[in-house]
Amino acid sequence: MTVLDWLLDSDPAIRWQVLRDLADEQPDIVAAERARVATEGWGARLLALQGEYGQWEAGALFPARRTTLGNGEQPKGQPWTATAYSLVNLHDFGVDPHLDKVRRAVAQVREHCRWEHAGQPFFSGEVEPCINGMTVALGAYFDQDVDAVVARLLGEQLEDGGWNCEVENGSVRSSFHTTIRVLEGLLAHERATGGSAESITARRRGEEYLLERKLFRRKSSGAIVDPGWLKFSFPTRWHYDVLRALEYFRAAGDPPDPRMDEAIDLLRSKQQSDGTWLLENTHPGAVLFALEDGDGRPSRWNTLRALRVLRWYEQSHQAVPTHRVVISRT
Repeated sequence: MTVLDWLLDSDPAIRWQVLRDLADEQPDIVAAERARVATEGWGARLLALQGEYGQWEAGALFPARRTTLGNGEQPKGQPWTATAYSLVNLHDFGVDPHLDKVRRAVAQVREHCRWEHAGQPFFSGEVEPCINGMTVALGAYFDQDVDAVVARLLGEQLEDGGWNCEVENGSVRSSFHTTIRVLEGLLAHERATGGSAESITARRRGEEYLLERKLFRRKSSGAIVDPGWLKFSFPTRWHYDVLRALEYFRAAGDPPDPRMDEAIDLLRSKQQSDGTWLLENTHPGAVLFALEDGDGRPSRWNTLRALRVLRWYEQSHQAVPTHRVVISRT
């Protein structure tokens, strides 16, 4: 079985992206497969879990009730079961935002969901740029007005070019975690609306923040900032890692910057002998349902993401692809 066949033997959320990004399938075939995300598999299952008043688990960022284990203890980590991360999952699945079923679900969020911080309407955002970057990405994808949230983010960019949720606590240095989320939001908004000269300039400055650090090194010393960023997770939640950064730059569509070559080498080194990439760093916390078999196992999500990054990189360099494409599985 080839890697492509293995990827296609999966949920519609993965299949349609493989058809588009790796198989170069015809647009009508891609669209037909994408439409299935809302009616079959993970996407349909997640949409069915939306509550009566438009929220998942009756909360915006956190569920109204915390999950408990059989011994009465709460699971480790942040719960990922409320509205915000459910919408992020639907975004990552690539559910068609124009389907009536999806539009109704998002309208329910717009009308009824409020942030825990101060009761702000969901698509108005709240105060933390990490949350607001996510809000902008979701609003742009699901055709909601998030212009005011973008304006706020532009005013919160730090002198070094990035963003940090800890500014209100006195931080003057940017955070990789916050910066990648804001960049993803600004890029999505730019694609949806055309952006503005100010937002494009801010996004470019944010890119420089990452590139000056080769996506994972300290600018001052060249040391690796966090070894955990060299491990690839999915879903990424609010966490930064090298593959997430590379996916952002691939989505932005510019030719690869030489300062990301070391990150590309890391990505290549992670490919297994059977052609896959592993799930390496699942972020702990309650989930509505699992998408993969767990850390240390071949990951269709990470394999898809890695292969399309390498395809973008190698096509830009007019290089002969070096990644293996044959997988033997029993």
